[in-house]
Amino acid sequence: MSWWPLIRLLPKKTNFTYVKFAVFAASFSIAAVGASLVSMFTGGLRENPVAIYQESEGSPLARIGSIMEHGFDLGIDFRGGSSILIESPSPIDLGDLRALGGRLQEGGVEVQGTACRPTDSPPYCAIINFEATEGGSQVVEELRSALPQIGDGARIINVDVVSGRVSEELFSGGLIALGLAMLLMLIYIWFRFEWQFGAGAIMALLHDVILTLGLFSIFRLEFNLTIIAALLTIIGYSINDTVVVYDRLRENLRKYKKMPLPELVDLSLNETLSRTIITGSTALFALVGLYYFGGEALEGFAIAMIFGIIVGTYSSLYVAAPAILIWGVKRGREGETRVTPQTAP
Repeated sequence: MSWWPLIRLLPKKTNFTYVKFAVFAASFSIAAVGASLVSMFTGGLRENPVAIYQESEGSPLARIGSIMEHGFDLGIDFRGGSSILIESPSPIDLGDLRALGGRLQEGGVEVQGTACRPTDSPPYCAIINFEATEGGSQVVEELRSALPQIGDGARIINVDVVSGRVSEELFSGGLIALGLAMLLMLIYIWFRFEWQFGAGAIMALLHDVILTLGLFSIFRLEFNLTIIAALLTIIGYSINDTVVVYDRLRENLRKYKKMPLPELVDLSLNETLSRTIITGSTALFALVGLYYFGGEALEGFAIAMIFGIIVGTYSSLYVAAPAILIWGVKRGREGETRVTPQTAP
């Protein structure tokens, strides 16, 4: 059992040439970001963004939010409506509940199972969401009367109503939260390192956020407040991974002052690769379990996090670090002893 733990199977030293593929990776990233933006701002070429902007009211940010609303399959949180929690002593057939909701209101009906208790035992619960309509309260009462068709003892235990105005404010607030988080991360990197590192980090953050948003826009996955939470978590994970790479890069800049910058970037990425693999894999194991066992309510969050960690790791290797090559960086402070790769400890 000398091979255990499995971490010993990872090579202690790697010599991958990341910079060699930087141009190809940059082309791929630009194409992916472009496709994501087109889908987000045109609704997958289903809408006219200019007409939407002109018809919208409010500040420029609110108008931009109106354009982006057409690029996503927004949940009840963002488009308004009623979210009703149903409890039953017997298992709830989600198909029957969905059919019942469809008879009460055409379109805009979502059904998902949820757990009333940590264990799979009575009572059983489900959530049905109705899109905002003029007769929203009437739909709730009609559902209450029709619940015996789902099962004896089925009853409504909670109703959450989100108005259209509140949903617009939530969507705009979510966009502001994402922008503010990235701005604060830029300031943090700028103070901790140099402006070149800060610019590279914000490029990586924009890359990760836009691609994750593009995933939900292109594949029309439901976009709700839990996805905003996932995006903020992705920003934190991505910047943490980037800081680890930048720390090693700054250390090597002071140590190997005669080494060409592309080789130094490759060296720094190889030295932090094992840490990147271990951290990313650990997070992915937990998120895959969350995706399969967390239920429909957490499915979107898990998808966003899994995709975000993958692109966040990719951006640390092929966006944040190679970006330093565009504008260069200082080689340590004056007066420090120059250490060559041959004499380095």
